[in-house]
Amino acid sequence: MNPAIYHSITDTNQWLTLWPEISLGLLALLLLALDLLLKEADRAIIPRVAVLGQVLILIALLGVIIHASADPVMEQVMDSSYFDGLITFTPFGDAGRVFILLTSIMVSYLAQIYFQRQSLPRAEFYHLQIVVAAAMMLLVQSTQFVMLFVALETVTVGFYVLVAYSRNSPWSLEAGLKYLILGALSSAILLFGIVLLYGVASAPVPHRLGLPLHDAMSFADLGRILARQPNNPLAAAGVALVLCGIAFKIGAVPFQIWIPDVYQGAPTPTMAFLAVGSKAAGFMVLLNLVTGPFSAPWLSHQVLVPLLSSLAVLSILYGNLAALGQRNVKRIMGLSGIAHAGYMLVGVVAAVQGVSWAPGAVLFYLFTYLLASMGVFGVMAHVAGPRDELQELDQYADLGKREPFLGGVLAMSLGSLAGIPPLAGFIGKLLLFYAAFQAHLYGLLEVSILGVVISIYYYFGWMREALFRSPSQAALSPVSAESPLTPTRWARLALGLLAAASLFAGLYQGFFPDSLM
Repeated sequence: MNPAIYHSITDTNQWLTLWPEISLGLLALLLLALDLLLKEADRAIIPRVAVLGQVLILIALLGVIIHASADPVMEQVMDSSYFDGLITFTPFGDAGRVFILLTSIMVSYLAQIYFQRQSLPRAEFYHLQIVVAAAMMLLVQSTQFVMLFVALETVTVGFYVLVAYSRNSPWSLEAGLKYLILGALSSAILLFGIVLLYGVASAPVPHRLGLPLHDAMSFADLGRILARQPNNPLAAAGVALVLCGIAFKIGAVPFQIWIPDVYQGAPTPTMAFLAVGSKAAGFMVLLNLVTGPFSAPWLSHQVLVPLLSSLAVLSILYGNLAALGQRNVKRIMGLSGIAHAGYMLVGVVAAVQGVSWAPGAVLFYLFTYLLASMGVFGVMAHVAGPRDELQELDQYADLGKREPFLGGVLAMSLGSLAGIPPLAGFIGKLLLFYAAFQAHLYGLLEVSILGVVISIYYYFGWMREALFRSPSQAALSPVSAESPLTPTRWARLALGLLAAASLFAGLYQGFFPDSLM
């Protein structure tokens, strides 16, 4: 092999471009070192270091992105491929980095509240959570299937431990086992699809088609091959299997069977990370695929639109209908998350159909979902007792009088999830529905509107419990009779900012970059 090829590959290994992910890795190691070196009384500083470190990295990342957008030379550097095409930096990928970091910061803060009522090791949780966040950031920027699979499995293995982290709870251990088994199955499906695509795109196929090929797993090279092989059954099967593997990560029907049990058994911070971070990373990967290597017209017509439309309809109907009879709030959030995945799949189908701004609409919806969901999870972390897997609606009876601030944040956040104007969730849904209208997806639009109407019942039922039902009317069990934690000043600031941001994003969307829409 020509040594010059190795030099050209080495020249693309610009490690400083990955400084946010490397910084997160160093922060994770620092937390373990502090846990090893500090005395027991001094280890309370570890959660603060975890949150503060991630906040500083986020501020620095936002500064770099803003500076790059104002400097044409820097913008060109930030919109380039590195590591021989394994990683490509784009405005969409930068938005993904910011989203994952925001989510990770909120999860770290939720963990501080959660551990106040739990006797569990803390440094290891923050360490794993930050490593998973770094892997997610690599995942949303990957443009090669080997890189995608390695980053995805790093995320999945970390979640195996985080889901079962409450080792004294049989619910958590059961959730970890279920996630392990079904996660391994989804990884096998995804890998099988990647292998089929590798077989389709590997030599001598490119040579026969008159195309040079550098890497059969590269998104760009694979896309060229798939476009030149219409109606290839192996390619169609490979694409379908890859989409099914990703559908597990985003919790779309019929790959949602793990969600209610895993969400209920997992610690609340882990549940929040799964519900928001993992879902967002999955959708960003899905958008990268359907607008990149899988964008061949024949694939869109024969595979993407039929398959993704079916997943969207099933997810919207199943998630909303199954949540109607639930009393456990963690299961309600899990099942409603399935419905939200269905709404976002409608936006993905619109992107496949050629609506250029649909990926930006999905990303905006993810940000509104982050604000609203983290508000709900923040309240849940305060209300939960030592056995947070047994949180029932009865536990929220008269929360508005017992803790008016928590009741107000819960009402605002649930209203945004339900799509009530003028909150951000309403605008997010409106954008997705308008994208579906422009793509002539009238059937999906009708199902989506029906799903929103159904969801109002259980979201408002939760609000009714918190604002209009007194504890004497609720049959409280000993577990659900725990008094909620009184929010600290920092908790009021964090939750208040989330609620205010949901209202602000509903009234004004000019802050969202035009390059993403």
